[in-house]
Amino acid sequence: MTADRTERTGAVSLTGHGGRRPHVVVVGGGLAGVTSALQLAESGVRVTLLEGRPRLGGLAFSFKRGDLTVDNGQHVYLRCCTAYRWFLDRVDGAGLAPLQPRLDVPVLDVGHPRGPRLGRLRRDALPVPLHLARSLATYPHLSPAERASVGRAALALKKLDPADPALDGIDFATWLGRHGQSARAVEALWDLVGIPTLNAPAPQASMGLAAMVFKTGLLSEKGAADIGWAHVPLGELHDTRARKALDSLGVRTELRTKAERIARTDDGRWTVEVPGETLEADAVVLAVPQRETRELLPEGALDDPDRLLDIGTAPILNLHVIYDRKVLRRPFFAALGSPVQWVFDRTDSSGLTGPGQYLAISQSAAQDEIDEPVAALRERYLPELERLLPAARGAGIRDFFVTRERTATFAPTPGVGRLRPGARTHVTGLCLAGAWTATGWPATMEGAVRSGFSAAGAALSALGRRYEHPLQEAA
Repeated sequence: MTADRTERTGAVSLTGHGGRRPHVVVVGGGLAGVTSALQLAESGVRVTLLEGRPRLGGLAFSFKRGDLTVDNGQHVYLRCCTAYRWFLDRVDGAGLAPLQPRLDVPVLDVGHPRGPRLGRLRRDALPVPLHLARSLATYPHLSPAERASVGRAALALKKLDPADPALDGIDFATWLGRHGQSARAVEALWDLVGIPTLNAPAPQASMGLAAMVFKTGLLSEKGAADIGWAHVPLGELHDTRARKALDSLGVRTELRTKAERIARTDDGRWTVEVPGETLEADAVVLAVPQRETRELLPEGALDDPDRLLDIGTAPILNLHVIYDRKVLRRPFFAALGSPVQWVFDRTDSSGLTGPGQYLAISQSAAQDEIDEPVAALRERYLPELERLLPAARGAGIRDFFVTRERTATFAPTPGVGRLRPGARTHVTGLCLAGAWTATGWPATMEGAVRSGFSAAGAALSALGRRYEHPLQEAA
């Protein structure tokens, strides 16, 4: 706990009466919690933000490894991610995480019988759905019949309502099978997009969430799927600049500070116990993972709080390779016919000095490998990179290391939609945030920010204050 506290429990106004501002405690300093804190503070509420880690940013963060600044994993967003784009603007970071002018994804297939083949998923300036028609018509990783079948499935998907509960009850693979998608089409297109966005292959993914991803990203607006990513360490955006934005609004941010217990008092106020202190507040936002939320929930907050424990988690594995020379000339690519999924060049953002190149390999839905020893992963993946990148053959390895997020996202399994709670609980003044809540999105940075908006709105409503949603479309 920091020693420069200026307002203690006895000096805090709890009701907003007597000319004092109401006070909200936000528990959790990931993107959801930071967004809630920003929105609440901008609405005139006094905010205390608690985060157990020594930094903000949740599971999208950076750390130091020698002279390198390393992101724990590769995180991208799309042009349709309007909430996360708001966040970047709000922390003055949009220019540090630019979007492609147009969607362009190199896809390298090393499993083709005639040798490696490079294809591209690109969009044109034509309106939806013609913006992808030429790319699909020339995509070399599918046969002409498979391309036509994909087009028909896309048109059928466009007619779906992702919020339909019936879609949440079936898996994506079942729907794709009903619409004539071959195993190759699933591998070379649907899973190519779905695995990194949903963190699950088609058989393990809710059709409702899959429909949301593909309908919003590929079939809503021509530029919706243009890809953006940070050209600086994530910590610069989600921690350093986020702290600056919070500080400018007077938010009291406490790092290395975990909430141990929250309770409602007899007069309808709230207490939040942290080591060495009890904070009082008019409202509380819990922006922590579902298991931690369950541990903190007071009685009566949800109909069946144990259902939160039924929301599973899914891992993401990231492999980091430092070569002694440049082996990749593109900023990123996706792979087929290989265990490698996506490869990104992180040389500039990491601060790598001297000759060489730093590649990050992002492996979503990595249940089978998340606990593999580093030596085994090295033995498996370095030869695969040489298959994908001829320039890597014979290159020296300056460093190889692994980052693992065993609970990186909630598992988007069929039926998960009925388990995800909204921002409001049954207890006035207690609100929930996090990508795992009922945002309609899978576990993405976009979903986390959207949940922060919802929780801030619910908390302000409990305080009798009006909330203006920053996204016109979601107002």
